[in-house]
Amino acid sequence: MQLQLSEQHGAFRDTVRDFARSVIAPRAADMDRTGQHPHDIFHQMAGMGLLGVTIPREYEGLGADTLSYAIAVEEVSYASGSVGLSLAAHNSLGAAPIYLYGTPEQKDRYLPNLASGRMLGAFALTERHAGSDAGAIHTRAVRDGDGWLLDGAKVYCTSGGIAGVLSVAALTDPAQGKRGITSFLVEKGTPGLRVGKDEDKFGCRASTTYQLFFEHVRLSDSQRLGPENQGFKQFLTILDGGRISIGAMAVGLAQAAFDAALAYSHMRQQFGAPINRLQAIQFKLADMACWVRASRLMVYKAAVLKDQGRPFAKQASMAKLYASELGERVCNEAIQIFGGNGYIRDYPVERFYRDQRITEIGEGTSEIQKLVIGRELIREYTALAEARELVVAG
Repeated sequence: MQLQLSEQHGAFRDTVRDFARSVIAPRAADMDRTGQHPHDIFHQMAGMGLLGVTIPREYEGLGADTLSYAIAVEEVSYASGSVGLSLAAHNSLGAAPIYLYGTPEQKDRYLPNLASGRMLGAFALTERHAGSDAGAIHTRAVRDGDGWLLDGAKVYCTSGGIAGVLSVAALTDPAQGKRGITSFLVEKGTPGLRVGKDEDKFGCRASTTYQLFFEHVRLSDSQRLGPENQGFKQFLTILDGGRISIGAMAVGLAQAAFDAALAYSHMRQQFGAPINRLQAIQFKLADMACWVRASRLMVYKAAVLKDQGRPFAKQASMAKLYASELGERVCNEAIQIFGGNGYIRDYPVERFYRDQRITEIGEGTSEIQKLVIGRELIREYTALAEARELVVAG
């Protein structure tokens, strides 16, 4: 893998970086305090193509690759974890399902609106008793004439209360369990769709997270997303891609924490000299720099594999696992370097830590990533062993 970004990717990174640090970063602390979704910032990002990074130009998207998308999420998250998370959810969970599985009519109806920012998209999967075990959902869609009746409840839906369209996973054939799940598109304002509370969260507070209730929501069959009973396979694929963006978010936050700690260590005086003269601080900075660099390379590698059409699920899980867990360590060490100042909200590192923590939970916990990685390793080993046996037998 080439480690140097192309001129095109470098220019794109610089454009997003300039916007994120000049427009988003100065408002990040205030957004964290108020917990309000920054509609105006999303309008500006839409004008830059960031709400449809990988959506083709024919649908008003930017038509860029996954690596560009990872770069965008990283740079935006550097400025604000809240904005980075909402941006990632809109692209990976809002627009991607429709682009991957939508009919031509569904794509024409929704993708231009999503890519242009005329509406946000959201993904309604998680339920109170179906988190990591996503196949255990209880939300039901029952055939009703030539359409469907949808009933159930969802939690932790990023942007769910302000989204123009939701991708909703529902059980359509209970006898098949997770193999009887189908996805549907539900528009904002549909009778029977009720928006619950916006959760009061520990971090990423300006990324809204809603409860959603579906009470006899009547849907036409044209609102079914993809084939019947294929929803489980769909959202596994969607989550594989989304993990790249969450890894990128973790890298952006870790880089922000490292940069803040490095600058503070130069300014802060103790024992008659800047604290960066102390070996204990230098060791922390060295570890942090290594963790950030390695995490970024893992995320970029997963993105490139996806762009090349090669298997990337294992690499995406590895990247998210490593970037999120090492990102927490970077943010933790940043607080330690700031000392008491790191624990108060006048300084940004406590916010970086709070925002980073969701990257170890969202789109598959660290424990789920280890399961995915382990299964992929065993599958690869089994396939290799079988191939060797065939060679020997031949």
